[in-house]
Amino acid sequence: MGIGTSTRRLHGAALALLLAATSAVAVGAASPAQATPETSLRHIVPAPVKVTPRPGVTYSLTAGARIQTQPGSADARKVGEYAAELLRPATGYRLPVSSGVTPRGVTLLLVGADPKVGQEGYQLDVTPWGVVIRARAAAGLFAGVQTLRQLLPAKIEAKTRQSGPWTVPGGSVLDYPRFGHRGAMLDVARHFFSVDEVKRYIDQIAAYKVNYLHLHLADDQGWRIEIKSWPRLATYGGSVEIGPGEGALYYTQEQYKGLVKYAGSRGITIIPEIDMPGHTNAALASYPELNCDGVAPPLYDGTEVGFSSLCIDKPITYKFVDDVLRELAALTPGPFLHIGGDEAHSTSEPDFKTFMDKVLPLVAKHGKLAMGWHEFVKTNPATSAVPQFWGTETVDADVAAAAARGNKILMSPAVKAYLDMKYDENFPLGQDWAALIEVKDAYDWNPGAYLKDVPESAIRGVEAPLWTETLADSSDLEQMAFPRLPAIAELGWSPQSTHNWDDFSKRLAYQAPRWKAGGVKFYPSTQVNWVK
Repeated sequence: MGIGTSTRRLHGAALALLLAATSAVAVGAASPAQATPETSLRHIVPAPVKVTPRPGVTYSLTAGARIQTQPGSADARKVGEYAAELLRPATGYRLPVSSGVTPRGVTLLLVGADPKVGQEGYQLDVTPWGVVIRARAAAGLFAGVQTLRQLLPAKIEAKTRQSGPWTVPGGSVLDYPRFGHRGAMLDVARHFFSVDEVKRYIDQIAAYKVNYLHLHLADDQGWRIEIKSWPRLATYGGSVEIGPGEGALYYTQEQYKGLVKYAGSRGITIIPEIDMPGHTNAALASYPELNCDGVAPPLYDGTEVGFSSLCIDKPITYKFVDDVLRELAALTPGPFLHIGGDEAHSTSEPDFKTFMDKVLPLVAKHGKLAMGWHEFVKTNPATSAVPQFWGTETVDADVAAAAARGNKILMSPAVKAYLDMKYDENFPLGQDWAALIEVKDAYDWNPGAYLKDVPESAIRGVEAPLWTETLADSSDLEQMAFPRLPAIAELGWSPQSTHNWDDFSKRLAYQAPRWKAGGVKFYPSTQVNWVK
């Protein structure tokens, strides 16, 4: 008892000194180096709630620096290990991670944060002696680390050792998100992306405080997740894609669990989607009995939509759906299963309602909440269900009615948030059926006031979908996502009061050297005066 009490007293004394040190930094304090223009507190994306620069104050990360984490917190320790993993390649420093609260190096604390930061926000303070990030939960520490990486020189993103100095500008940041859901979607059904490619995308979106990754795992063109009770879904339904594909074009359950774990280590929750009752040709081709006539159609590698449907009247349809949802729920610790529901043009309205009335309870049966494209709200799902709005208009009576009932809406309007749309008519990748979307178009809208009769209080957040009919590799994904994904991420994170295109474009411009250092092939939009 005496040892424990003594230890707590020591930690309390050290913490008191640390809090005093980081809250009373003199504006004119001496510093070993001046911050470079690319490491200004004014260049952070997404924009923080409040930034207070301290001119003349800097901190330089040196070879002797340590990363200290909240004593006794395994969660803080994990974030500290992530921060070290992030900073070691370019600096070449050891950056050992240990428990501690001294005001030197980089310190991650779960005490002392302003209650305003909630579960995902943070406070960051830079003094001449170190960087202190305080939060109320590990998610907040993780967000603070993403801000810290933007305060270091751009070459911190390099995967090989670079020369220093590693200088951070002095000041403080108070920050927390506008919406709790800030998502990205990756379509791995139209074109399959390997585990390593998905991990690369996870790392890239995590940098902008995205906290959900929606994986579109099944469509007409391919089934991408192993289901042990229906093995041909993957081995046969996952054998083709749009364009030439080779090998097993699906994730084993172990690979999927690995992706879930990796995403979690980057502060991201996976939302798996099995689109139904339409967009199901890969499943119908794999098992004849899922077809009303008992005849399997051929595998499909085209781009048309709306021609397929599960057989609504067959009991085996719901045995199939139940098995798939059961296995997927067991693999997915996150709260949601996405059941699609869009473009079911070959399913009659009565059949669509019958299907959803039977499937939505199966989602709940397996301990999950339902998410779906906004068409499914016409069946009046429970208010716990999340409709994802992807429409091209600013009026949708069904979605407005769902919001009035209490459903929270996830905003992904195709004319603003679809990352697969072309930038202009001459861009070689993407499509243009919804709109041509330049980076300013992606940024200049308000998720809380976009849909008529849907107030901000009914908005869960935003998601940027990336469909892959025309995309084949990570380079293609990056050109479509960057710079538009950071724009959508800012709409989800930053207060509406900070929304200003001129300011955002200037901050966005400073991301270019970071993308170049990290090997991200971004689209150099002429709407932005990029920093070289």
